[in-house]
Amino acid sequence: MRNPRGNDPLAELYGEFADRLQGDHWQPDVDVFETEADVVVRVELAGVHQEDVRVSVDGDQVRISGRRATGESEAISLHQMEIATGPFDRRVRIPVPFDREHVRARLSEGVLTITLARRGPQQHRVEIE
Repeated sequence: MRNPRGNDPLAELYGEFADRLQGDHWQPDVDVFETEADVVVRVELAGVHQEDVRVSVDGDQVRISGRRATGESEAISLHQMEIATGPFDRRVRIPVPFDREHVRARLSEGVLTITLARRGPQQHRVEIE
């Protein structure tokens, strides 16, 4: 098997996942899209329990962090490792205005769906003197 990363001895073991490792944290895959009323962020978190996930909003960013348990394994030798365990952290910039007071999050079947209510153009009435 050819090593796609040249001199990186762990590249074959970690496969394509190596690009998503950030120090001792990993980054889950994320989709961001708009509907007519909302901005939706979907995060792939298979095997992560609801109590192990945190979602926060800071300015125009949504931060998803938490931990996937390592689980017990009877493996005596690893041949390939692509399913990350341990802490994860992902920040997503939301490119459209949204209402920070109306953010909902739901974890179902390994997908975290964060729904942010889009905010229309803010109107400011100017009083005429």
